[in-house]
Amino acid sequence: MTTPDGFDFDALAQAVIDGQAETAGDLTRRALDAGIAPADILERGLIAGMRVVGVRFRDNIIFVPEVLIAARAMKAGMAHLEPILAACGIEPIGTVVIGTVKGDIHDIGKNLVGMMLRGAGFRVVDLGVNVALPKFLAAIDEHQPQIVGMSALLTTTMGQMKTNIDAFRERGLDRRLRVMVGGAPVSEEYARTIGADGYGKDASSAVQRAQALLDELKAVRP
Repeated sequence: MTTPDGFDFDALAQAVIDGQAETAGDLTRRALDAGIAPADILERGLIAGMRVVGVRFRDNIIFVPEVLIAARAMKAGMAHLEPILAACGIEPIGTVVIGTVKGDIHDIGKNLVGMMLRGAGFRVVDLGVNVALPKFLAAIDEHQPQIVGMSALLTTTMGQMKTNIDAFRERGLDRRLRVMVGGAPVSEEYARTIGADGYGKDASSAVQRAQALLDELKAVRP
């Protein structure tokens, strides 16, 4: 789609899809120089591209390397947008705190989910790997997220997810946030068993579930 002043949002989206970081950065800067609203550049260009990437990843048309390259291209565009969006007071659609649970240092899946969430307009606070319960609690207190996402690859660390969820409930945090879990050994049935609110079998479905949970929270707490 081309604007009246000649800027092509589709070209920016395609640069993200193709993983062309330099092109995505140049087009983003050109759009800003043309006076196009930063929110439009984000939504109609960068996020539009990442949506396509998410669908293709979900459908096994592309794989992890292509997603990482696309995310790098989006980051190149965001480097120009983020300072302006912050100065304009434009808020993300929601905040997600994510981390790999205590005892587990695997992060490829978590990183993919984080990238896709950013591409969908979320603010993502990534706590990294081997994240103990106190660190999750401190991040919740500091960042006031709507969603907390926990990842585990080892079957021996899956139980930490339930420990954390139980602790969140003991503190009454379940009244104001939702918890998602994921990772290779985790299933939707296991997520329900431990009291999680959502499960993502891959990055794309995790983003869709996060968006649905955010909508549910807004409906409860408008």
